[in-house]
Amino acid sequence: MKASFCLSPRYRLDDELPWLEGIDPTRHYWIKVNSENTLVVAIPGLIVSSMDEMKLAMKKFRSLQPGEQMALERIASSCTIYCISSNCYAIEIEADNAPVWHLFDRETLDSLLMSAHPDWQCAPSGIELGRKLLLRSLEQATASKS
Repeated sequence: MKASFCLSPRYRLDDELPWLEGIDPTRHYWIKVNSENTLVVAIPGLIVSSMDEMKLAMKKFRSLQPGEQMALERIASSCTIYCISSNCYAIEIEADNAPVWHLFDRETLDSLLMSAHPDWQCAPSGIELGRKLLLRSLEQATASKS
């Protein structure tokens, strides 16, 4: 069996190729791996319960130094942000049964994290992405019971 090998580019807000599918109501960032429409992953994003918590999380992210990391803990999932250099951050997830590091510049990841703001509302298309995530969870639960 041939193992998958995915390389992810460094995502920027001004990229020519569309890589961000959207952000769902639960703050998952839907990313097209290598801008491929057929390989879309949902990265768990930052969730906070107050503005003070958000300010602390953003301060922690903005103060990361190369080699440091920051965990985004959620009830059902988590991920880690790795600071690679002063303007390069990685989030590792599994895509197509292989680990993939999604690289972001500071401005892009900062913008994604800002969707944790309590007053933020997703676009109508984000609601559909949330439904997809729910269906995936239900399919996994059903498959594990079989």
